[in-house]
Parts: sequence; C-alpha cells; structure tokens
Amino acid sequence: MNDWKPSADIGMLQKRAAFLASIRTFFAAREVMEVDVPVLAQATVTDPHIESFLVYAQAPLSQYYLMTSPEFYMKRLLAAGCGPIYYLGKAFRAEDAGSRHSSEFTILEWYRPQWNLVCLMDEVSALVAAYIPGEVRSTTYRQAFLDCAGIDPYSASLAELKLLAHEKLSPAFDSEERAIWLDLLFSHLVEPNLQGKVFVEQFPAAQAALAQTFMDEYGNVVAARFELYINGVEIANGYQEELDAGVLRARFLTNSEMRKSREQAVPAIDEKFLAAMDAGMPPCAGVALGVDRLLMVASGEKNIAAVMPFIH
Repeated sequence: MNDWKPSADIGMLQKRAAFLASIRTFFAAREVMEVDVPVLAQATVTDPHIESFLVYAQAPLSQYYLMTSPEFYMKRLLAAGCGPIYYLGKAFRAEDAGSRHSSEFTILEWYRPQWNLVCLMDEVSALVAAYIPGEVRSTTYRQAFLDCAGIDPYSASLAELKLLAHEKLSPAFDSEERAIWLDLLFSHLVEPNLQGKVFVEQFPAAQAALAQTFMDEYGNVVAARFELYINGVEIANGYQEELDAGVLRARFLTNSEMRKSREQAVPAIDEKFLAAMDAGMPPCAGVALGVDRLLMVASGEKNIAAVMPFIH
C-alpha cells in the first residue's frame, strides 16, 4: 500500500519550499505586509460558479465555511487602514479534482492601495518573470475571441454562440444562459491558444465579480479585470476593485437569485464585509494567483499533483 506517500517527490518539495520563500522575499523587498487571516468564516461567496465547503463547530453547532479566498477578510483590513498587504496560504473550493484543480490549494493574494490595473499587471509580470522567462503580451477578451474563435462575444447572438459551440464542441446540453456558452467557448477555443504569457483584459460585465466596470471603445460595458494565462493555464485573476457597497450588494443578490434558480445552496451575504466597504476601502487593485499552478507550469509538469505535498 503506497497511497501514504506524498504526491510530489522530495526534490520537488525542496523546490516548492524555495519557491514559497522567494515569494515572501519578493514582497518583503517591496514593503508589502504579509497578513494571516482565518480559513473559517460565517459567510462565504455568492458566486454561482464557486462552491464552498460547509463545516460545523461543536456546540452549539455553529455553521462555518472554509474560505474560498482571503478576499473579504483582506478588504476589511484595507478598510481599517493597513496599507499594501498579501496573503500566502490555503484556500478551499468544493470542486472535483483534476490535472489543474485541487479542492485544497495554495493561493497568493495581494492588494495595492492607490494602484491601477496597469501598475498591478507590471508587478505580476515582475513576480512571474523570476520563474518563467520571456515576454508577456496583452489582449482583450473580445480580441481573443475574434482571434481564436472568429466571433465577437458581445455582438454575437445567443443562437450564433450555440451554433459555434455545436459545430466545434458538440455539447451534450442546452441552456438559454448566454454566459454558459461564452464560458464554454472561451475555455475550449480561446484558452488553449493563449500560449506564452498573456494578460486577457476587459471581460464581460456579467463576469465583473467584485471589479469595477466601464465602457470600452466599442460601446460594450466591460469589467476592469484581467486574467494571466501561461501556455493556456489560468494563473492569476486581478481586479480594479469596486468600492461601492450598494453595487456589491446588488451583485450578491443577483448571484443569490441565480443560485436559487439553479437549485444551488444560497449562503448568507457577508454583512461584515459590506460594512467595511461602507466604512470606506481605499481605491486599489488586487490579484489572486494560483501558487500550485504557477509552480506546475514553471516546472514543466502537466498535473498539479506533481508539485503538491499531498492531494485529496
């Protein structure tokens, strides 16, 4: 019986230890403070695409969730005036394991008050360059769709999106949700073609999550966010953070209605987070980066289990 052994070999574990140490050195040199936040929370994200682990404390059986990201806690710290911060530690998502996914993973998340997305992308590039050499390029979500799928994701009708999906992918389902078809086409037709280091910017407003929105040069309302892909693997996701608690509450309520319509669990909205936003978080840009994925790509591995001590 050998299933007691670590997923990664000892050489990789040594490389991983040096990798984590180098990340901390990077932020120490830039005077960004490391913060330690709870992994248990009484509220969790409402995003319909993210499922949380529900756990219980002993008497009186209080309900908690394992955090999917340190974001809410970190933004409460930002509202309290802590300045630039980062978190390097565990996060959890209730999803099936795969070559790029683990339900327990290591996340690097950081926030830069008074910064914009351009400054943040430069810093992400500087961090990643230490492990993966080469130039980084930028494109927009719209242009990536045009280049890789030959269709404008904003002007195409739902019928056109469905037709393209059936021609290229033969999906075994149907839906009237436009976002589902865009996600399907992006993951199968666009992502694999994002070779090298590529920032994708200006996602649809429906994918804004906690980012601000604005109108692009073509009149589309888009999210002020980016994703970094390296050889077709999503590595990081950054926002120009939305500061208006009313806007965020409205998004959370929309998410909750969507979850309800899909018969998903509907968690309570995090009122402490919204209270912090009401109190006033400084303008800032923030990003979350998958540490295990970055190490996997930097090491030339194809399965995330090869760079993790243990995987469930």
